[in-house]
Order: sequence, then C-alpha cells, then structure tokens
Amino acid sequence: MLPNIRFGTDGWRGIIAAEFTVDRLRQAAAAAAEILADTYGPRDGVIWVGYDRRFLGVRFAQVVAEAIRDVGLTARPADRPAPTPAFSYLASATGALGALVVTASHNPPEYSGLKVKGAFGGSVPSDVTQAIEARLAQGLPPQRPAGRILEPVNPWPAYVAALQAQVDIPALHAALASGTWQVTAEVMHGVAATGLDQILGEGLIEEVNDRPDPMFGGFPPEPLPQYLAATIQQLRQAEGDPEHRLALVFDGDADRIAALDGEGNFLSPQVLIPVLIDHLAGRRGLTGAVVKTISGSELIRRVAESHQCPLYETPIGFKYIAERMLTETVLLGGEESGGIGYGHFLPERDALLSALYLLEAVTQSGQSLPSLYRDLQVRTGLTTVYCRRDVHLTQPGARETLLNRLATAPPNPVAGRPVLHLQDGDGYKFMLDRQAWLLIRFSGTEPLLRLYAEAATPTEVDELLTWAETWAAAA
Repeated sequence: MLPNIRFGTDGWRGIIAAEFTVDRLRQAAAAAAEILADTYGPRDGVIWVGYDRRFLGVRFAQVVAEAIRDVGLTARPADRPAPTPAFSYLASATGALGALVVTASHNPPEYSGLKVKGAFGGSVPSDVTQAIEARLAQGLPPQRPAGRILEPVNPWPAYVAALQAQVDIPALHAALASGTWQVTAEVMHGVAATGLDQILGEGLIEEVNDRPDPMFGGFPPEPLPQYLAATIQQLRQAEGDPEHRLALVFDGDADRIAALDGEGNFLSPQVLIPVLIDHLAGRRGLTGAVVKTISGSELIRRVAESHQCPLYETPIGFKYIAERMLTETVLLGGEESGGIGYGHFLPERDALLSALYLLEAVTQSGQSLPSLYRDLQVRTGLTTVYCRRDVHLTQPGARETLLNRLATAPPNPVAGRPVLHLQDGDGYKFMLDRQAWLLIRFSGTEPLLRLYAEAATPTEVDELLTWAETWAAAA
C-alpha cells in the first residue's frame, strides 16, 4: 500500500513510478489548485505550471495543467524548463493564484516532485500544505465545469529582466569582460543552464555540465563536494591566478547555490551567507533583518549584529523564512542547504540572484570569496569550521527508535563535551562549549539522518560528526 501524499519542507517528492505516479500527481495537483484558489482567490485566476529537466518533466507538467483545468481553474504552462524561482516571480508579478512546479529540486535522479508556490511569490506556509493534505484525504469534490489551459509561454524573459534590475549589469559585464576574473557556472545538468548568459551576456562565464541529462551525471543535483569531483579537478588544473578563479554551483531547479574557490575548495552556504550579508548591508547600504535556520552558522549572527540587523532563527525550510519576509523588512534569509532569498525581491530563494550578488562582492572588492570570509571571521572574532554528514539508516524502525531516544533521553555529554543548552524545535541541537554545536535531524524530503556540526577546528567537527554517526548506528 502506498503512503499518503505528504508535503515536506518544500513540496511533495517521491520515487518515479513507485510513490510518484501520474494518477497520484493528478490528485495532488488538483487538490493544490483548489487550495490555492480557496486561499488566494478569485477562482477565475491563473495558476502557472512549471517544470525542470527531470525525467518525464514535460509529461508531468501536462498532467498538472490538466488537473488545474479539471477543477475549473486556468493553467498557464511553461513551454520549456526554467528555474523554480522564475515561476514564483511570475506568480507574484502577474497577479496569479500561484504556481505548481514539477521538480524534486536536489533529490537523486529517480525522484520527481511538486512544489506549491503562493500568489505572493514563495513557498506556501504549513497551514496551506496541511489544507492540501486534508483535501486529498477527503477526496476532491464533484468535477467542476472545465477550466482552461492557456497557450504555453517562455518563462525566462520576464524573470531575466527582473533579475537584471537588481544589479548594475553594465558594471558587472565590464568587470567580467576585463579578464581579471575567471568564472565557471557548474549547473549540474539543471535549469540554471544559460541563466547567467541570458542575464549578463554570452561569453563571460563558462558553463559546465550544461546539457540536459535526467540522470544528472549519475549524482543527485545537489551542490555538495562529493558530487563535484570533476569540476574541482578542473579548477585545480586551470592556469592563472587562483585568487581570481571562482565556480558558482547550482542545484537542479536553481534555487540553491554553493561555490568553489580557485583551488577547488568547497565554499558552503555557511561561507556565502555571511559574505552576502556584509556585501548587501555594507557596500550596498541595504537594511532589514537577517533570518537564519537552526542549522545556520553562528557567524551569520555575528555579521548581522555587526551591521545592526535584527536576527531571527527558524526551523529548517525556506517557507519559515518566507513567513518572516511577509511580515517585516528582511535583508536576507538563508539556509545551510543553499537556499537564500532577499526581502527586497521576493520571499523566495533564488540561486541566480545570489550568484549576481556574489559576483558583485568579488568584483567590487577585488577579493576572493575565501578572503572576504576570513576578513569577517577576524572582524567578528569567530573562527569556526562547519560540516554536514548525511547518514542512510537501513535498519527497519531506526527513525522511530532514534526519535524516541532523542525525545526521552537525549545524550549528555556529546563526544565527551558537556551540553550547555538543548534546542528541540526542529531536530535536536546540542550547544557545547567553545562555540561548538551539533544538530541531529531527519531530512524532510529524503530517508536520511542529517548531522550538522560547527566547531573551532576541522578535527573537532569530524569528532562530533563521527560520534553522532556512531551513536545513531547503535540505536
């Protein structure tokens, strides 16, 4: 028996032809369309339909459009793959009810999924996804008079124009055309392909892994170092000054970003977010709060404080950040996984916009991203190292066992270090001595146990992660 359709931290995802089938997608899309109309009305509004480069994306998008039509609403389908944030932008800019996007984001190739975006241009909050699940459980109402499926349109031009308006394109173009910087875009076979060319002009940035491939080169399209070996090697072998070499890395649907420096070292979002805060608040003079999730580096807090930006912490999932963006002025909201958004643009994460701001930061400062990051560490007095480790638990019932142990008898000490404070709002975060912490939580989109740690040295981080992995294996 198949499990019920459940929406995790950002949408519903499942293995194609197992959990994710045409019939189940049709049901989920119909329920989501009904709830979008109920929430954001009126019923004669339009719902955008998008898709990425995953297997059967075009066919699944057609199913979504038909489901929207069959509940009496109007579908506006895309005529080609595009970034998920493009559909969030279009939903907001055109006064639509929202958008339904066929994507499994960074999940492995065998997955597909459905993301639900609201009329405001971001991931719908938990009460809306709960309403969708409730509608599915109740069954859909009798078929309404048929709605419409409009002619497919190219979603890129309006989105590209909106991104161009956020930065000084001529200045960026000139800085990159000077030849001082050698920039690569690692698009991981996803929909970020051609994005920077369309925004900045062709020939300034080299793209790698830009051809469509539903298997994503044999790896999940997630910007993590273990999936980037070929690009890392390419950077290490390149000629020229490594201080002026940079690779920007995008996930499968272009809403997450990471980077590689000129020597192929991985720069996680924990590095990029503080640099972005400092660039936007410092060089650009923008204001607003900073929102981080529970897994975000403590350096984010320090840099926010240095610019007198209020800081808020949320559970993991950009929808929680978006909720804050809808209630007050937010400079930046960011996740450890690479989802970064900007309150002055949309309550939505956007990897291409983040890439533009990172290019601004390095070209305006003349410094590499690692150099900018080190300066922030010195300025704030916080020098820490971060890493995440994902664990596949194969034993039946392991998840329930671990959750019970964490709830009833959380470990103390952790790796021989006393627990100073325990946060259990989303997973279990153990605050330790010497600015260190360990977070244990389950993924909201995959059957994984995620372990996160930050400490003063790589050795200490490895000790914390290894201890946590051993502790989990003993469950």
